[in-house]
Amino acid sequence: MNELIQTKTDSILTLTLNRPEKRNALNDGLIHSLISALEEARKDTDLRAIVIKGAGKDFCSGADLEALRKISDSDILENLEDAEVLLELFSLMRKVSIPIIAAVNGRALAGGCGLATACDIVLAAEGAEFGYPEVRIGFVPAMVMAILRRNLSEKRSFELITQGFRFSAKEALEMGLINRVFPEADFETNVLEYASVYKTVSRSAVVLSKKLLYQMDGKDFDSALSIGAEINAIARLTEDCRNGISRFLDR
Repeated sequence: MNELIQTKTDSILTLTLNRPEKRNALNDGLIHSLISALEEARKDTDLRAIVIKGAGKDFCSGADLEALRKISDSDILENLEDAEVLLELFSLMRKVSIPIIAAVNGRALAGGCGLATACDIVLAAEGAEFGYPEVRIGFVPAMVMAILRRNLSEKRSFELITQGFRFSAKEALEMGLINRVFPEADFETNVLEYASVYKTVSRSAVVLSKKLLYQMDGKDFDSALSIGAEINAIARLTEDCRNGISRFLDR
């Protein structure tokens, strides 16, 4: 069975985690498949957005049992090598130039919650459930923390990763961890409509905006302004901007 299904509709690529019998738990094969799919997507200049979702009732329940056994049976160097594969995925998701949207149904827990958090945008069904429960088995969501800390306040992040409780889509929305909550019945339709907005706006402007937003991480104010000035100048030279200005002036 193909553990990752790729579907392209117009200019929207959907990547479906296809291990429903395992609640779409992450294993080496699925992580490598995601990396390969995203690397290929970077070459497709027709794409406007990428949606990651789970088959069946859940988005992703985290690492599967075999992955957990591998962790307990491996030495420090083997575990470091294994962790670096997930590092490669999270880093790549920032480097992909177009928006990556998590469409979360059911449970997004541990590594699954981390995968959703690593996306640029998170959409959730009303019944979706989130959580970073790694602390309950003596583990640390260490790489996810680098992303979570950029999404939430220090105290909220500390609470989530050190208590390990589950929280609802409504609570995730209120704390600013996700972008939208949609009704269960129309979830897939609403996700596609949301993603399709990127077909109506300038691709080059979105690409430059994503690049700029993440480049500003950790920069002081003057450095951030300087980077912004460079992107501003580049944007002015794009075909989309020049055509957009011409249309505006000709109205």
